[in-house]
Amino acid sequence: MKIEDIYALIEKDMEQVNTCIKSKLSSEVVLINQVGQYIVHSGGKRLRPVLHLLTANAFQYKGTQHIECASLIEFIHTATLLHDDVVDASELRRGQDTANAVFGNEASVLVGDFLYSRAFQMMVEIDQMRIMDILANATNTIAEGEVQQLLNVHDPDTTEARYLQVIHDKTAKLFESATQLAAVLSQQAETVEKAIADYGMHLGTAFQLIDDVLDYSHSSDEIGKNIGDDLAEGKPTLPLIFTMRNGTPEQNNLMRDVIEHGGRERFDEVKQILTDVGAIAYTEQTARSEADKAIECLSVLPDTIYKEALHALAEFSVNRTY
Repeated sequence: MKIEDIYALIEKDMEQVNTCIKSKLSSEVVLINQVGQYIVHSGGKRLRPVLHLLTANAFQYKGTQHIECASLIEFIHTATLLHDDVVDASELRRGQDTANAVFGNEASVLVGDFLYSRAFQMMVEIDQMRIMDILANATNTIAEGEVQQLLNVHDPDTTEARYLQVIHDKTAKLFESATQLAAVLSQQAETVEKAIADYGMHLGTAFQLIDDVLDYSHSSDEIGKNIGDDLAEGKPTLPLIFTMRNGTPEQNNLMRDVIEHGGRERFDEVKQILTDVGAIAYTEQTARSEADKAIECLSVLPDTIYKEALHALAEFSVNRTY
């Protein structure tokens, strides 16, 4: 099943989600509308709401609250992007200028705050304490992950375990919440809810690990952001961490230097070392392992086209080039 086929399965649901997003994004403050519309409609895979909708359909959910949940999940994700781009001083996302590059850092941060608060208003409207609990905890975990990532920047002693914890908190947690919420809405047993939440967590981890690979193996046009950004910012992602553990003393010293000081100008040299040492292959294998764990979790679902789509989504997470 191709990614286009996956999206086609939930086309009608996504139309309702887009309508909901447009309605909830509206504000009397013109700048909020401008920045919000810019970032929400700037492309992207909408992977988290898609994940929620697919899972809800896999559980044969018959209500309408999955539309609101998918929309507010996208608001939370969009808020994190607005804040991330300011923190990272990013200038390109999804193949176009970031909101902070267009509107300024102040507007991006404040509109991000608006999207967070609007998401919580939507949670209240759904009026289910479990949903509020899951998303409140997820939002707090994401914030902790962001701060931990900040602490890891320029720290060459960051361990693989510490880095994977950041991935879980910062990225995988919202994937996990997206699938778990579908189980809650459809009133699944606790064991089923746990399994499908784990699916989301493993999927999100695989997705982020491949992002780490793409930053060193593809072009800006392909991935929609500037390659080498992680290196320029001194972020010790898994390929660098692996190289420091397995490379020669000279390679180890180079990795330590670029992490401590940033090193976009040494990108080609670093990229070659990562390939020679096997760091790219190791990161891809780690992502593959996470995707396989995600697929195993799908055994709790009935055999439907939606289960097949969730399986295909796990494959897409590790085989994608963007």
